[in-house]
Amino acid sequence: MKSEKRIQKVVDLLINSKYALVLTGAGISTDSGIPDFRSPGSGLWEKVDPMEVFSSFAFQRNPRRFYEEGLKMLSHFSAAKPNISHLLLAKLEEKSLLNLIITQNIDGLHQKAGSQNVIELHGNLREGTCLGCGRKYSMETILEKIKDEIPPLCHMCGGIIKPDLILFGDMLPEREYNLAQEACLRCDLMLVMGSSLIVAPVDRLPATAVSGGAKLIILNAERTIYDRQAEVVINGSLSQISESIDIL
Repeated sequence: MKSEKRIQKVVDLLINSKYALVLTGAGISTDSGIPDFRSPGSGLWEKVDPMEVFSSFAFQRNPRRFYEEGLKMLSHFSAAKPNISHLLLAKLEEKSLLNLIITQNIDGLHQKAGSQNVIELHGNLREGTCLGCGRKYSMETILEKIKDEIPPLCHMCGGIIKPDLILFGDMLPEREYNLAQEACLRCDLMLVMGSSLIVAPVDRLPATAVSGGAKLIILNAERTIYDRQAEVVINGSLSQISESIDIL
């Protein structure tokens, strides 16, 4: 199928869907200047062993290293701006053609683009939580605190504050994952954008959607294990693909 026909099929499926959702991964944000994690030569895991900095065990053992190395690596996320793919999804939601975004990303770019219905399965960089008493702190407050103390401590109980992102070894937030599963069972159309679909347990969500009768669209730089189950597969630059989706 030629690319023009594949794009048109994406448009037709969206228009005819009654409940559409999208699952997004790191690949949707690379055109906003945020590197993904696993790409050879450019991924974040090329620069640091994630188990030494970005695991729950590493945080418990040496939270200072996380704040001095790990958070510094993620600091540029806050300055990133939504790209055309984020804006497309926000417009689709505005036009009632997209009901929900499920994202593996922690960058908050969907919300910056204007999307309202977003489930963040891997947490975010907007807030942090005291591991002692559960008190919430804004990221701005955390960044102020680490100017004077690393790791930052709760002013109520003295516990260590951890950013609200999911580290290796952490469980996914139960409420968010259950909502994502329920939505996948409910949807009749699921788009996957910028995800390699190799990270458990999020990689099971397309199977959940398909088992419930949903049609699957995969827009990604490279092939995935779900390609054979998809109605449409388009590999390439997500920004170029999004620009071609003339539905607005």
